[in-house]
Amino acid sequence: MVVKCSPGRHDCDVYAAQCPCREVLDLLANKWSALAIGALEEGPRRFGALQRRLEGVSPKVLTHTLRRLEVRGFIDRTVYPAVPLHVEYALTPLGHSVAEPLAQLRNWVEEHLEEIT
Repeated sequence: MVVKCSPGRHDCDVYAAQCPCREVLDLLANKWSALAIGALEEGPRRFGALQRRLEGVSPKVLTHTLRRLEVRGFIDRTVYPAVPLHVEYALTPLGHSVAEPLAQLRNWVEEHLEEIT
């Protein structure tokens, strides 16, 4: 079966193996993506501040996560000319639109952790 899913269409099926929605779901369901988006809800942050907020993330993984979120349009990366360079990450309107559902998921996990473990 060929999936004819494209932006602006409503015939997408995330359960279909070839649906491009799966790549976006994979990106957003990743713990570091969900946490980075949550941290950026509080406002723009520099890389070091994000790394401190996301305890346990390596610089390599954080860089990869931020690049994937930027390519998909969830965050903006702004470079300010300074020595050393000053780079800030901020949510785009698309990033803000997904921040609330991800916050609900993070809250649900915290509220039900005892039942799960």
